[in-house]
Amino acid sequence: METRKLILIIIFSTSLLFLWDSWQKEVYPPASQAMPGATSSATNQHHDPLPVPGDELTSATAESGAASKVEGVNPSVTPNLFSIGEKIKVQTDMVVAEIDTAGGDIRQLGLILHPSREDINKPYELLLDKTARFQVSQSGLIGDGLPNHKTKYSAESDSYQLEPGQDKIVVRLKAPEENGIQVTKLYTFHRGSYVIDVEFEIANHSGSAIIPFSYFQMLRDANEPAGAGALVHSYTGPAMYTDSEKFLKIKFSDLDKGKAEYPNNDDNGWIAMLEHYFLTAWLPTPNTPREYFAKRLAPNQYTAGVIIPVGVIETDQVKNISIPFYAGPQEQDKLAELSPGLELTVDYGWLTVLAKPLFWLLSFYHSWTDNWGAAIILLTVTVKLLFFPLSAAGYRSMAKLRVVTPKLQRIREQYASDRQRMHQAMMEFYKEEKINPMGGCLPILVQIPVFIALFWTLMAAVELRYAPLALWITDMSVPDPYYVLPVIMGISMWVQSKLSPTPTDPIQAKVMQIMPFAFSIFFFFFPAGLVLYSLCNNILSITQQWQITRMYENKAESDASKDKDKKKGKGKPEPVSEKPLLTATVEKEDSAETTTAVSTEQKVEQQPQPAAASTKTKAPAKAKSGTPARKTRKK
Repeated sequence: METRKLILIIIFSTSLLFLWDSWQKEVYPPASQAMPGATSSATNQHHDPLPVPGDELTSATAESGAASKVEGVNPSVTPNLFSIGEKIKVQTDMVVAEIDTAGGDIRQLGLILHPSREDINKPYELLLDKTARFQVSQSGLIGDGLPNHKTKYSAESDSYQLEPGQDKIVVRLKAPEENGIQVTKLYTFHRGSYVIDVEFEIANHSGSAIIPFSYFQMLRDANEPAGAGALVHSYTGPAMYTDSEKFLKIKFSDLDKGKAEYPNNDDNGWIAMLEHYFLTAWLPTPNTPREYFAKRLAPNQYTAGVIIPVGVIETDQVKNISIPFYAGPQEQDKLAELSPGLELTVDYGWLTVLAKPLFWLLSFYHSWTDNWGAAIILLTVTVKLLFFPLSAAGYRSMAKLRVVTPKLQRIREQYASDRQRMHQAMMEFYKEEKINPMGGCLPILVQIPVFIALFWTLMAAVELRYAPLALWITDMSVPDPYYVLPVIMGISMWVQSKLSPTPTDPIQAKVMQIMPFAFSIFFFFFPAGLVLYSLCNNILSITQQWQITRMYENKAESDASKDKDKKKGKGKPEPVSEKPLLTATVEKEDSAETTTAVSTEQKVEQQPQPAAASTKTKAPAKAKSGTPARKTRKK
């Protein structure tokens, strides 16, 4: 029976492992291999043809009365290679960017305040055009002879630096004039901001009205950024938001299968590319018609963006269209100020409603301590205090079970051959002792959603990236380099298992002994901030559980001692003094002798005597106490 149970546990665990692996592959599909014909040169990277506005957007624009036909757009003849032009370097107090005059794309963008995982002295590259991983920002105009992300632009300078006293840098790229239409692309970088304004200035000298469309897109692969967690995955891919559909993720796997569903046309919202800790997003002006798109272009090559009509441009008229482009960290409080719903890009999973207030409280404690590690400890203590009554109820139930474990073991041994009778006897015992065997589990189950939300809060917080704790822990978003915290965590789990009641089933007891060591292995791969939270929570739980267990065990020992004294008192005679004991003995002996004498006298009287002698016989005198009676006879 025990062997069968062990086999079932192994089968169940293995099935669970395979299900988890399948789910991970479905949710986080592995990145495709290198594209056919790809080489180490960045010039061989592929990108998409020009986007084409849909009928709804073009028909809405046609209501102005001008010709609505979009000419000069033929995706089949668009070359599918990154072209290389002159590099324009831009540096502000927040970013280091590189713009290529070939298409006027932002090919590289590094975040100065967020170092790279590979080299702490280099900024993290959010945009890049390398073979192993690429993500670029592209934009252009749709229409006959209008510039797009294949056009060669010319620049006034190849280097821009934000000087002290300057609030912004404006980079002007001029496209070749064609058919009397002059287009200038402008990038505006702001001090203290990750927002870059991308603007097109269109001067129409063609002699007739035109209706151009503008498009803004992000092109990237499906590879996760360097330093992504091996066990804990975060979402990588397109996402969008509209007032009607709210926040929506567009998975790469759905784009591969052609079954991605999202709202195409709206007059509000934004579209973005997400990765762990960072995002890039196009933020169109509210109440502006637009068309969103997301598609797979080639193996491991995806694009997402938005098409916006410029409107009718009459002859000799100049018109501008501008859209903000955000490329930076997922700082929740700042994202909410840029656009409605942009703070939802911080991936808290399905427990966002709990994770948001937890992050607010974490930020509040950080404003006190100026140390994210100390803020995590204070947050853990706060959550533990909130659930103190529930935890205490659970630990009380566990303490009761721990006290009566020997009795349960005896019941198990007594009915070892009859499992049904054994379970019945256990249930009767629980009822008699007023113990709920599930009492220790239910309070813990109630707390699990909060602890999971706290887990994802710490997992998604970009503020913990390169945030030091103390001593050797200089980055709480990566595993402890010397594995000190995971080892202490494993020890704390072992101590907690010793405080819990020992299962009466031998196999369950062995599993409980192995579990602390098995689970501690996972903590070797978790970020130090998560391990710190788990360790603090465990230490507080051990303290509470030890105190409650000690109280119940002391009470049980006291009750057992009283019962023992009562049993002794019933079996042992009461002690008496020596003098009363002697007196009682003498009185008993006197009483016995008196009774014997009376009895003898009665027997003598009953015997028949001669008549003559009867008058002369006298009854014997009564014996004194302790003196034998003597018979006298008259002669």
